[in-house]
Amino acid sequence: MAHKLSHFDPLRELMRLSGMRNIQDLMRDFSPALRSFDAEHHMRIDVNETDQAYLVKADMPGIKKEDIKIAVEGSHVSISAATQAQDEKTVGDTVYRERYSGSQYRSFTLPQEVDDAKTEAKYEDGVLHLTLPKKPGKARRQIPIQ
Repeated sequence: MAHKLSHFDPLRELMRLSGMRNIQDLMRDFSPALRSFDAEHHMRIDVNETDQAYLVKADMPGIKKEDIKIAVEGSHVSISAATQAQDEKTVGDTVYRERYSGSQYRSFTLPQEVDDAKTEAKYEDGVLHLTLPKKPGKARRQIPIQ
């Protein structure tokens, strides 16, 4: 016998009441403007490796360049950004406003140390481009199995 599990929502029954239905419909229509900043839409990154460097692309749409912070320590890279949004909707004489404030953060460790003095960062069209040159002499070596 199969059991169907569902998420318990104590307010679900209240929202089904006719007086609350309009509020629920309004919030469903209103919230898509802020969904792009939702936690489920975290920062997506691509990391490619060449012989000389690691090339990182981080999708960060809607973020201002001055709100992005990058830290490189050895082979550890951290990217963080502050996010703020405000949306306003007028229905008749009523004005509805929503505000959002949050942050995004990604951190990862590369296989080889990065020369932080030669690191370059460029931000254009909502994409952060990092060039992280490898430190010479610390290359990872493949060990053959005999």
